[in-house]
Amino acid sequence: MSWEKSIEELRRREALAEELGGADKVARQREHGKLTIRERITKLIDADTFHEIGAIAGKAQYDDEGEMTDFTASNFVFGRGKVDGRRVIVGGDDFTVRGGSSDASIMEKRLAAERMAYENRLPIIRLVEGSGGGGSVKMVEDMGYSLLPGNLEILSWLTKNLSMVPVTSLALGSVAGMGAGQVAASHYSLIVKNIAAMFVAGPPLVARIGENVTRQELGGSDIHTSNGVIDDAVETEEEAFQRTRQFLSYLPSSVYELPPRGQTYDDPERRDEWLIEAVPENRRRVFKMHPIIKTVVDQDSFFEIGGNWGRSLITGLARLDGWPMMVLANDSMHDAGGWTAQACRKAARAVDLAQTFHLPIVYLVDCPGFVIGTKSEQEGTVREGMRAVAAIEQSTVPWCTIIVRRAFGLAGAANSPAERLGHRYGWPSGNWGPLPIEGGIEAAYRAQLEAADDYDAELAKIEARLDKIRSPYRTAEAFGIEEIIDPRDTRPLLCEFANTVASLRTAGPPSMGARP
Repeated sequence: MSWEKSIEELRRREALAEELGGADKVARQREHGKLTIRERITKLIDADTFHEIGAIAGKAQYDDEGEMTDFTASNFVFGRGKVDGRRVIVGGDDFTVRGGSSDASIMEKRLAAERMAYENRLPIIRLVEGSGGGGSVKMVEDMGYSLLPGNLEILSWLTKNLSMVPVTSLALGSVAGMGAGQVAASHYSLIVKNIAAMFVAGPPLVARIGENVTRQELGGSDIHTSNGVIDDAVETEEEAFQRTRQFLSYLPSSVYELPPRGQTYDDPERRDEWLIEAVPENRRRVFKMHPIIKTVVDQDSFFEIGGNWGRSLITGLARLDGWPMMVLANDSMHDAGGWTAQACRKAARAVDLAQTFHLPIVYLVDCPGFVIGTKSEQEGTVREGMRAVAAIEQSTVPWCTIIVRRAFGLAGAANSPAERLGHRYGWPSGNWGPLPIEGGIEAAYRAQLEAADDYDAELAKIEARLDKIRSPYRTAEAFGIEEIIDPRDTRPLLCEFANTVASLRTAGPPSMGARP
């Protein structure tokens, strides 16, 4: 007896699944500049490592003799594979089958992908194009009743995975409803410019409330990378795959492991002469922080995250003598480097990512405090700021703080956890205090200034006197800061920090569950 005939039937069903939504739908997908789900998986993962699960799940039709006459595979494809030699779970929507909608979805497959990532402690990569298995109007008619929202098991797994494994989501086409939720519930998300768009509800539904907009006007890359819902935009799907691989290279496979050390190709004792001139002597002048970051970390290792939102704060991953780090830095080119509501949310998100995956934090500080004014108050900046402060104070990973220039007010004080040992260094350009002297002299010395024969001359005299007192060396005399350093020594000291704390990193679940 042989099961050869049964195996032939299996191969026939697998071949039908490989056809996706059919030749015409596949051709239409490519006409719109998009890859099919199977092409995406092939380009993303290492060659010949994909093991598909549930390939023949779908909807079949049978004749009176019980023979299958037609078969349409589920519009969600997933399985195990490797990315740069590391095992991952990868799953994605097949837009060629009913536009990736729930009508052709089998929710159990999506659940299986999330559960497999969680229980096997493997990173999960979501290739999202469609509604992500959420409900639809047509489904109501097919079911014969309307489903009451709630008790959606997928929501539980989306939340659990944020505190267990690295989660990356790629918006590769029209993404709506539950699909949008999946992208938002990620540690790192990407969107393809001019092709992909993401929204809670698409243009046809939005038109019902009187807004007639295109897909890009409603949820294009410019919108979601400037509001922080999506981290970064890319030109092509291939670029999205490359950035996904790069992001994962800094992180462990799960919270039960430590971030792997990379190659040690850059001299940890490297001193770059130009750093002595990086900060202008005129405190009112702005300067570029990105070149400083890229100089003090390992060459070509800085991976910025969220560069198009909360722009007064730069966040990203980098390496120091091969050790992965989270980097925060104020950027005076935007809002003078102050903490806006967006910057506060960005800071909290970066710290939470570092805390979840055991990444030490390096903070290059040039913070004049919270951004002030009517807009700041309307945006609830102080509430967002205290959420960021709470994230910093609750973190247990090692911190190293470089006061590059300013550190004023409550936001400036949040440069490291207050009650823990601080690795803090100040540059000679350091300028700190409860508030900038320039902004408080006229209030503090009003009577003296008004009584003076020459208001401006008296003001200049007071400023000159206070300018000497606020020297960073005066603070160092009182041990208010641990060290004042030559800016050119920053990289050697940061690399020493990285090597010192490497053995202190502890694997295990985060102290608090991560949130999107």
